[in-house]
Amino acid sequence: MVLVNGHGGAHAVAVAREYGISAIFTLSGGHVFPVYDAAVKAGPSLRLIDVRHEQTAVFAAEATARLTRAPGLAVVTAGPGVTNSVSAVATAWFNGAPVVVLAGRAPDYRWGAGALQEIDHPPLLVPVTKRAWTEHETAKVAGSAAEAFRLALSPHRGPVFCDISLEAMYGQAEAELPAAEAPPAAAPDPGHAARIAELLADARRPVLVLGSDVWLGGAEDAARRAAEELGLPVIANGQARGVLPCGHQLLVTRARSVALREADLVIVVGTPLDFRLGYGSFGTQDAPAQVVHVADAPGGIATNLPLAASAAGDLTGFFTALADQAAGRRRKAGAAAEPDWTARLAEAARAARDAAAPLLASDAEPVHPARIYGELLTVLDDDAVVIGDGGDFVSFAGRYIEPARPGGWLDPGPFGCLGTGLGYAIAARLARPAAQVVLLLGDGAAGFSLMDADTLVRHRLPVVIVCGNNGGWGLEKHPMRALYSYDVAADLQPGCRYDEVVRALGGAGELVTAPGGIAPALRRAFAAGVPYLVNVVIDPEIAYPRSTTGV
Repeated sequence: MVLVNGHGGAHAVAVAREYGISAIFTLSGGHVFPVYDAAVKAGPSLRLIDVRHEQTAVFAAEATARLTRAPGLAVVTAGPGVTNSVSAVATAWFNGAPVVVLAGRAPDYRWGAGALQEIDHPPLLVPVTKRAWTEHETAKVAGSAAEAFRLALSPHRGPVFCDISLEAMYGQAEAELPAAEAPPAAAPDPGHAARIAELLADARRPVLVLGSDVWLGGAEDAARRAAEELGLPVIANGQARGVLPCGHQLLVTRARSVALREADLVIVVGTPLDFRLGYGSFGTQDAPAQVVHVADAPGGIATNLPLAASAAGDLTGFFTALADQAAGRRRKAGAAAEPDWTARLAEAARAARDAAAPLLASDAEPVHPARIYGELLTVLDDDAVVIGDGGDFVSFAGRYIEPARPGGWLDPGPFGCLGTGLGYAIAARLARPAAQVVLLLGDGAAGFSLMDADTLVRHRLPVVIVCGNNGGWGLEKHPMRALYSYDVAADLQPGCRYDEVVRALGGAGELVTAPGGIAPALRRAFAAGVPYLVNVVIDPEIAYPRSTTGV
């Protein structure tokens, strides 16, 4: 039995270290000083990263979880410290990220009397966490912290919130230190995998869609083996981008429209059937595709449409079972798939890449946003972490950047919360210290978190930030014009010097207004060794050609 002595902060930090936490993201507040005291006494193996807004702390914890597949920890003070973090907690909820948020809380002995920052936090967090509760006793803080980490890591992963009353945080006690526990996903029902294998054996135009939970669940290798053994065309989104690297013959993400329109069977694994996938409506009205949905836990299976089959549980186990059973059935029955299906999709994907080449090399002025990605693709390493925080500017990145490895792409996910970028960049630099870290930042998104460039500077975390500066909210401006023939509340300051903001905060940066200036600026940014913002003024009239608004 291992015992922990001291104040509640010491108990919480001892548990965090058991779960491998090496960084605590926070913004200073008196309600959580004991956590800081314990972190300082833990030594250099546990870093305190203090930020400029609580949402950045939680975004950083979320990105840590998504990049390392281990829990992330944010500690926030009472009242506004918690309320400032709610949007970031909701983002972690939608992204299935195992995040623990520990918070301070006004004292119990004054409750109801109007103490500083007194508010009952858990009811605010219940809808966007796996559990939210209050711990009132110092001797139980370790148990509550351990329960938070265990719940966050249990499939389906997600954020957990626990606030600790002032008495419990500052009080002294001795308690048993719980051992770290990370319950694995249950094995999928073999009968469910067999049913999906039957559907696959009969399908003529199958498509496999891979989502972020394939990466978060450690199933990327099994997914690739299954796709290759069964010859399945693959569309990847989120952190599954890179499970099949750019150029792989089965990767048809660039042909997703034709693939999902002509498919007769679509197997979606590790991502919701939400607006990003047309709510699961594949094929055509006259010839709808059969849909299979696979998640890491039963609660993740779609209920908004009829499914031909489903499976829930460990995704590595699912892919292994599917490959074994489907290969056997195809050997017995003969391959049912159209012989040129995969080749036709591969050709469509190549055609899409070829069609994009002129835009990626565009010499147009003002700069076409695609030109930025044409230049960036020439300098990105295979292990780069690419972060998107923005609307149309980041949508172009999603189209043109195909990672070489899984787990290296971060965007806000289906909740669509802007302001993730600086927190994600902070976490990425810590989690992948030897990799390139590139933050693609819309000028609208910059307004949410650019002050945290100060955090990058203070903690010596060099990151390359590329700001696509079109002087407006492009994701809203163009649709509003289409609806009403005018737009309002969609303009920002043209050519705003976001690079000078980063320079004023101690970093570096420059303004680029012509396409020929992009490549040299990127080279300087990667060589700088400090946070560096390349502020590219892009054409405000270029709208991303999206097929869905998410409505």
